[in-house]
Amino acid sequence: MAYKTHKITLAPTFRQRRWFAQQCGYARFAYNRALADFKTGLAQDTFQSWQTLNNNFNKTKKNYTWVKAQDQRAALYAIKNLGQGIANWVAKRAKFPKFKKRGVRDAYTTDEQSVRVEGKRIKLPKVGWIKMRQALRFVGNIIKVTISRTAHRWFASISVETEDTEVIDNSTHPVIGIDVGINTLATLSDGTKYDNPRPLRRYERKLKHAQRKLSRKVLKSKNWFKQKRKIDRIHYRIACIRRNAHHKATTEIVKNASTIGIETLKVTNLLKHKKLAKALSDSALGGFLSKLKTKAEARGVCVIEADQFFASSKTCSSCGHKKKELLLSERMYQCGVCQYQKDRDVNAAINLRHLAVG
Repeated sequence: MAYKTHKITLAPTFRQRRWFAQQCGYARFAYNRALADFKTGLAQDTFQSWQTLNNNFNKTKKNYTWVKAQDQRAALYAIKNLGQGIANWVAKRAKFPKFKKRGVRDAYTTDEQSVRVEGKRIKLPKVGWIKMRQALRFVGNIIKVTISRTAHRWFASISVETEDTEVIDNSTHPVIGIDVGINTLATLSDGTKYDNPRPLRRYERKLKHAQRKLSRKVLKSKNWFKQKRKIDRIHYRIACIRRNAHHKATTEIVKNASTIGIETLKVTNLLKHKKLAKALSDSALGGFLSKLKTKAEARGVCVIEADQFFASSKTCSSCGHKKKELLLSERMYQCGVCQYQKDRDVNAAINLRHLAVG
């Protein structure tokens, strides 16, 4: 059995949006209470599990009358998430959890009890049926549903336990290499190029004016929140354009490949370059490669990652000669040994293909 998640845009009424906001607030309240309890225990040299934190919260929540009307699963899953965050901190995979703030990553989770999906609508506990923009893509048992807000839109991430019976034959497809960049999002070894929309650069002027207006408002006044929502919409638009380009390119690449050779990027190191940091952040190359690997794994396509120090751009794809230096301004690769000449990005993609072939 496989677990798959489909994130669907909702079309809630005003009453339903208000209910979502209340549950997000309740989840945030439970998370912050449990985190404060955990920090108090640490100060007394007592390490508390998430079950203990949940039991303590259930005892103290009786003091608040408004809690009875809320979905209690929202608090349970919030404390469970805190437990996972603490486990990651103990294993040194992440930093110590922080208190949640209102309006930042608002979300709450409920489980399969009382959840039903029929066509383009979903039934959630205590709020009833809610319209969805599209039908659920997967068939199977619903495990949990996470309601989240991004800018002005509400989403339902529905996790389903399904059996993947689809068999895809990729043996007839070619082996390809992919070189990612700023000007061109992805360049394939066969010469195909996918343009990089760079939405931040397109909306940078509009975003700058909106943020300047926000700075002139009285902090946390009605006009301040109104302008803040406008900025959130611009950021949401930028993210949608970037994500759309990534999904279209990765889907088309994975459908037409048997094996893919890619480079290993250390994004944190790349962002230290002062002149390229903004352009690299706008391109989100790490997110592109992550989507590519996820889709390739789902379709059974093998992904070969090059070594971190593999010089795909400096190496000649014809004779294997490696240049000592290659400036960013040199868009055409010219080999000084065999006189081979090729587009710089295509040459790097061919080298990655050679690596994938082995």
